[in-house]
Amino acid sequence: MADLLIEFFSEEIPARMQKKASDDLQAMITKALKEAGLTFEAAAAYATPRRLALSVTGIPASTPDISEERRGPSTSAPEKALEGFMRGAGVTRDQLEEREEKKGTFFYAKIEKPGRAATAVISEVLEATVRNFPWPKSQRWGRGSLRWVRPLHSILCIFGGETVAATVDGFTAGNTTRGHRFMGADEFAVSDFADYKTKLAEHKVMLNTADRMALIEAECKSLSAAKGVEWIEDRGLLAEVAGLVEWPVPLMGGFDDAFMAVPEEVLILTMKKDQKYFVTRDPKTGKLAPYFITVSNIEASDGGAIVAAGNERVLTARLADAKFFWEQDLKGKLEDNLPKLADIVFHKELGMVSDRVERMKKLSRHLAQFIPGCDADEAERAAELAKADLVSNMVNEFASLQGSMGRYYAKAQGESDAVADAIRDHYAPAGPSDACPSAPVSVAVALAEKLDTLVGFFGIDQKPTGSKDPFALRRAGLGIIRLIVENKIRMNIGDVFEMALGTYGWDDHKVVLDLCEFVGTRLIHSLRDQGIEYYVLYAALNAGEETDLGQLIYSARDLYLLTEKIHALSSFLETDDGANLLAGYKRAANILKIEEKKDGPHGGAVDAGLLALAEEKTLAAALATAKADATAALEAEEFEKAMAALSILRAPIDAFFEKVIVNADEADVRKNRLALLSEIRAAVNTVADFGLIEG
Repeated sequence: MADLLIEFFSEEIPARMQKKASDDLQAMITKALKEAGLTFEAAAAYATPRRLALSVTGIPASTPDISEERRGPSTSAPEKALEGFMRGAGVTRDQLEEREEKKGTFFYAKIEKPGRAATAVISEVLEATVRNFPWPKSQRWGRGSLRWVRPLHSILCIFGGETVAATVDGFTAGNTTRGHRFMGADEFAVSDFADYKTKLAEHKVMLNTADRMALIEAECKSLSAAKGVEWIEDRGLLAEVAGLVEWPVPLMGGFDDAFMAVPEEVLILTMKKDQKYFVTRDPKTGKLAPYFITVSNIEASDGGAIVAAGNERVLTARLADAKFFWEQDLKGKLEDNLPKLADIVFHKELGMVSDRVERMKKLSRHLAQFIPGCDADEAERAAELAKADLVSNMVNEFASLQGSMGRYYAKAQGESDAVADAIRDHYAPAGPSDACPSAPVSVAVALAEKLDTLVGFFGIDQKPTGSKDPFALRRAGLGIIRLIVENKIRMNIGDVFEMALGTYGWDDHKVVLDLCEFVGTRLIHSLRDQGIEYYVLYAALNAGEETDLGQLIYSARDLYLLTEKIHALSSFLETDDGANLLAGYKRAANILKIEEKKDGPHGGAVDAGLLALAEEKTLAAALATAKADATAALEAEEFEKAMAALSILRAPIDAFFEKVIVNADEADVRKNRLALLSEIRAAVNTVADFGLIEG
């Protein structure tokens, strides 16, 4: 057994590509080795800004010998079939054997393939990997045909301490590499992975990304503690910065307190977006501290003083720009920006952003009546100003701050907290992990924004198709569901869609049903993520024979109430009482289905005089009580109580089926017992259509 070491040394690989590239390298090489018949013990891939490396241990010196027998076509088959078989098997006519079998005489070939040297396999695998590597973006350079993410300088390939003979587009694999661009650029030879990692460290390259991240984190905490501030942890930025340096050297810098008047979000974004600086916070006040941490890629002789000072100068210039934008924006009011929204296209078929604002105002005022504590005037005012920061200097520079900056400007001009917060929150929730607004005015405007988006694009038939969703309508649909359900909003979803269509001047019931179906589908996906099967939704809708989800959601009307019923039903089915009641229901329903095929429906009232056995009488009494209690609970919208009312049927149903013969010899007794089964079905279906539940 021997170990394999591969390295591709190049110009800087973008940090965002390194993790996937190292994973792809490991997957491609190990898969190809397995397919060639080479086993191995373990594999690990690594990435730095200038290299991809792979270590594979425990590979045999050669692939195993192969001996197999392959049956070919019948001796009566056409000549071309025989020729194809011989080509595939790699044999000639005189090497074939004829054998008689029950179904005829067939050709057989015995194929003997001696094992191949592992080095030959590795050479082929290496070339195929380089030529077919799945970089998101790649380039050619010089006169070669090879494509790589950045110009490739060398390939290292060592197996069992020896260099593997391999040449790819002018690159000959060797046993040498280089270290840090500035602190260890000399070429050096290596013999195996341990030697490789040790010599890289000697040449100022930390190979393992996790080690670089750990060092950066520890130094950031240490530098912050020395200044009496806290490092604000940012795992995404930490991983990115670790992909920018081969020898990380964190350094602390500072900036003028005058910039602290600029909103915190702006300061953070200015430091993170282009400069990749870590941010610090004052633990006493909870506010940002005027210190940042940058990560250098060199060990400077002065301890990094000049590097830190240079970064301070760059950041000061950027913060000065941000401060200027902030001060300029504060000279006007948000409503001063509204006329400019008439120059921004929302969509060529849906008008300008100013048109969108007018629709959102109407929707927000309408929705306010369904949201407890929501002031309709504040909801309309917030909707009016929600998009006004889009034409501000700050959002023009930092697009991701839209909404957040609007809140600051609204507060500066004296708007209420509810209005200002709604301007900030109206884009939320932006995804399944994003927090959902809960303040009444924020909920109204956020709902209005998503309803306008969804209704508008459905109205012009721009629905999502397959994996394509260019206008993020699935996200808008899920946002509507979350806003309604998490805030317990009671409203008729079909009526709201119709009202939203009306703000466009449209009246199309088909579009409303399409919207209801879309939201129903989003609800199903949301429930599946919570571990609830789709058929529980249909059961809670009492779907019966109805399969049109749009019509079912339209008829259900109240999404919040529907989800409450779904959760109650799902929880009930997970209990022993629920599972046993379902089993009893299924048994009753199956008997009825068989018998009703013979002689029609078996409904009607149960004749108490024909109930002879105690189990019949007990079940009939329990059914009457359960149905009455469940109906009353449903009317009071107490779904858990309705399920509990049904649970009393578990024991009498079990006893009935254990002691009572349904298809009695007496016709009237049989009919009465089938009517009793029909009562079971009806009582249980009072709460939900248990016939749709699998299990």
